[in-house]
Amino acid sequence: MFRHCRIALLEAGSVFEFIETDQTVSANKSPTKRVPFLEDGNIFLTDSSAIIRYIREKVGTTFLPSIEELNQFCLVNSALDSCANLFFLQRDGVDIAAFDYTRRQKARIESSLIELNSLNLPMQAPYNDVHLRLACFLAWSLFRNRIQIDAYKNLQNFLGKFDNYQPFFDTAPTT
Repeated sequence: MFRHCRIALLEAGSVFEFIETDQTVSANKSPTKRVPFLEDGNIFLTDSSAIIRYIREKVGTTFLPSIEELNQFCLVNSALDSCANLFFLQRDGVDIAAFDYTRRQKARIESSLIELNSLNLPMQAPYNDVHLRLACFLAWSLFRNRIQIDAYKNLQNFLGKFDNYQPFFDTAPTT
């Protein structure tokens, strides 16, 4: 997730150049044909998880040090991937309620939200990469009208506290 990478760079205090791109450039530049990607000398990374790990290791911190954190991170990624798939399919005119595949994607999002809501989430920094990924996922999904979290009070409270976290605030979408 692009925003999570930007937060990791800000947290690391890294000097970086952010270059705006579009689907055409990312399709030509990255074999995954998506953003984010990172270039640092002879290092070229095309997945946000690899980018975040690279940033964390470069400044001597760890990325997902426990299997529990890795599993939670993967849960958030699964929900995020489903939301992104449904967003782009619907944007392309697909009736997402008409197909078993898209209905399963929607169900995956809902069951993931239930599980994520049950986590013991911090209400202030410091945040780990699971927390950052979760906050980025929730914010993006709400911004793109992919989810509602009214029924998930723990997630609501958690996300509400993130507006006070400067790197999160500084990377908020403007449009």
